[in-house]
Amino acid sequence: MESGNVFYATGKRKDSVAKVWLAPGTGKVVINNREMDEYFDISVNRKALVAPLVLTENSDAFDIRVTVMGGGQTGQAGAVRHGVSKALVLVDPELRAVLKSAGFLTRDARKKERKKYGKKGARASFQFSKR
Repeated sequence: MESGNVFYATGKRKDSVAKVWLAPGTGKVVINNREMDEYFDISVNRKALVAPLVLTENSDAFDIRVTVMGGGQTGQAGAVRHGVSKALVLVDPELRAVLKSAGFLTRDARKKERKKYGKKGARASFQFSKR
């Protein structure tokens, strides 16, 4: 979805959902009204978040505003990466091939496996004893 010069996309991973707005700017990233370095304290998550921008050489071309909810930090970072990638495709459809080959446009559908009845967890059983 596009309104004026602002591009919007939704990214998802695990239980996290990220709403991403891309606007022409200087490369400022704001997540839930906090700076990126303040919100994601793990450097791997910060790198994953800006990976689509670095790959397409748009690091300083856009300001990014994100609202993310659900899941943990790594899931949220993956959701933001997915959303940024989708928004970049809206900005320039020719970037699709580059982002697709890097795997940034594919939604990571893995979720937590549910607990089964008679079991301790999804797969873990209680300790077996013959006597």
